[in-house]
Amino acid sequence: MAKMSSMTDVLFAKLETDILDGVLAPGAQLPTQKTIAEDEGVSRTVVREAVARLEARGLVIARQGSGVYVADDARYRAFQVTREELSELSDVIRLLETRMAIESEMAALAAARRTTEDLGAMRQALRRMDEMSDDPVAAAAADAAFHLAIAHATRNDYFVRLIEFLGIRLVPPRNLYLRDQPEQSHRDYAAKVRIEHEAILDAITRMDVTKARQAAWHHMNESLSRHAELGAVAPSPN
Repeated sequence: MAKMSSMTDVLFAKLETDILDGVLAPGAQLPTQKTIAEDEGVSRTVVREAVARLEARGLVIARQGSGVYVADDARYRAFQVTREELSELSDVIRLLETRMAIESEMAALAAARRTTEDLGAMRQALRRMDEMSDDPVAAAAADAAFHLAIAHATRNDYFVRLIEFLGIRLVPPRNLYLRDQPEQSHRDYAAKVRIEHEAILDAITRMDVTKARQAAWHHMNESLSRHAELGAVAPSPN
């Protein structure tokens, strides 16, 4: 069973690469299962499982009586951030690096375009974080809600969709990276994050675009530094 699973993984990775690299272009029909099995030296069961995984990812579409085709938007559906990918501290750090590039400009736009209702949603999320401070998972959900409220304030649906896509992955629960730390470390971490969030909210409230951008960048950079220190990984240079 383990060998078959490994063979499926290898075939899936090969087909996925062919799709993303354009070897199998959007709209192209995949070879038959029999042909793939013969070409790759695997069983049809392995082919069937690999293709099913491609279909689950939205990379291919099965048409009854016709065959399997590469989805027209396959190259755009391929990006994912799964819970499994964030099981290690090093993966969280890479996600934070990505967020740094996005969230500073998101906060700047929010400062320029926010409404009173947006500010209310941000404050409610921060209150929820305080209330759930003893529950890392609930606190992470409230943290994600704060960033989603900022996304809504940009009046740019692409920011909203991106933050909604990331969801809880946006803020992995702190028990992931503080699992071996004393309770005081959890409290200290929550207090630092609260101060950084308040700085972002204050700048957005005052509609100070420059300060909002700086506060968001500072928040992400501090998060990077904290996580890198916990993982004994050197943070990115400022």
